[in-house]
Amino acid sequence: MDFSLSPRVEDLRDRIAAFMVEHVEPVEGEALRALDDEVRPGIAYPRVLVDLRERAKAEGLWNLFLANEHDGVGLTNWEYGVRWLTPLLEGEIRSCFSMTEPERAGSDPTNLATRAERDGDEWVIDGHEWFTSGAVGAEVAIVMAVTDPDAPPHRRASMILVPLDAPGFNLVRPVSVMGHDGGPGHCEIRYERCRVPASNLLGEQGRGFAIAQDRLGPGRIHHCMRAIGGAERALELMCERAIEREAFGGPLADKQFVQDFIARSRIEIDGARLMTMHAAWKMDTEGKRAARQEISEIKVVAANVFMDVLDRAIQVHGALGVSDDLPLALMWRQGRWLRLADGPYEVHKMAIALRELKGAKARMDETVAASPNGAGPEAQPVAPSTVGAPS
Repeated sequence: MDFSLSPRVEDLRDRIAAFMVEHVEPVEGEALRALDDEVRPGIAYPRVLVDLRERAKAEGLWNLFLANEHDGVGLTNWEYGVRWLTPLLEGEIRSCFSMTEPERAGSDPTNLATRAERDGDEWVIDGHEWFTSGAVGAEVAIVMAVTDPDAPPHRRASMILVPLDAPGFNLVRPVSVMGHDGGPGHCEIRYERCRVPASNLLGEQGRGFAIAQDRLGPGRIHHCMRAIGGAERALELMCERAIEREAFGGPLADKQFVQDFIARSRIEIDGARLMTMHAAWKMDTEGKRAARQEISEIKVVAANVFMDVLDRAIQVHGALGVSDDLPLALMWRQGRWLRLADGPYEVHKMAIALRELKGAKARMDETVAASPNGAGPEAQPVAPSTVGAPS
C-alpha cells in the first residue's frame, strides 16, 4: 500500500486548501444563514453557494469524486441521463433520496411499506416517508418502493424517479431536527396515488437494493471523508481558541486538560484518516465487496471521531461553542446523523462481528479437516496433569 499522493492529487489538495481559505471561510457564516433564508421550492441553492460553485468550476475544482469516464455507479439508465443527470452534475438542480419510513425500522430496508404498482405506462406510488433530506428545493426524488412483494427480500424493491411536481407527491413538512427546520430540510412526504411515467424506473425492476449497494460503498467513504474534514475544522478552531483565550492567569493552551483534548483529537483524526485511506485503497484494488469489513469499520470510527473532537472543541469554546456565532453547533446538529446515515453504527458493528465470527469458524473447520482423525486439537486426548500431585 502506497498512500503517497501523486503530483496531480497533491496539486489539487493544495489548490482546494487555498480555495477554502480565500473564498469559503470568509463567507462561512453568511452561507449557513443563506441556506435557511433563501432555499425554497424552485431554489436549490443560495446565491452565495452558486457563486462559490461557479468559481470552483472555473478553477477546475468541481465534481472531483467522479471518474472521468463514468457518470456515477448505478446511474446508467438512459432516460435518467436525458432528463436529470447533466443538470444534477452541473449543480443546477438537486435530488433527494426517499426511503426512510416512520412506521418501519430504517435499519432494515427489506421491510419497506411504500408500494409502486404498474398501471399501463405509469407507476402509481403510495407510501409515507420521512427524513427525506434536502427535499426543499430539490427537483426530483429517488424513491425506494416495493414493486414485487412476492419476490425474495432483496429483489422486492425498485428505485423510481419522482419529480417533486408530480401529481400525488405531497411534501408535508420539514421535520424539526434539534430545533432546526430551515433550509433544504429533512422532510416528511406522502405519496398518494403518485403517478410517474414507467420510464422513470431507475435501472431494472427489482434492482433497487443492488443499485443502493453500488452507491453505499463509495457513499460511506465520502461520509467518512466529510467527517474527517469536519473534525479537522473543529480541531483548527479549538487550537485557535486555546491560543487566544486566557483564563486563570494564562492561555487555555497552557492548561493540561486542553493539551490532552488537542493531542487526543490529532491522534484520533490521523487514525481515522489512515483507516479511510486503507478502505478506499482496498475498494479500488479489490472491489467494494472485498472491502466491506473495512468500510463498516471506518463508518463506525469516523462518525465517532468527528463527534468526539467536536465535543472537545465546543467545550474549549464554552458558551460560544453552543451558539450559532460559530459553525460548531451546526456541525454538531448535522454531524450527529452520521452515526445513523447509511446504516446505524450498531448495525455496522454487528456486521463486523459476524464477519469475524464467520472467518474464525472457517479457520476452525479447516483445522478439523486437516487433523489426522478429523477432529480438532480440542478433541485430542490430554494426559492428566501432575502439577501439585503428591510425590
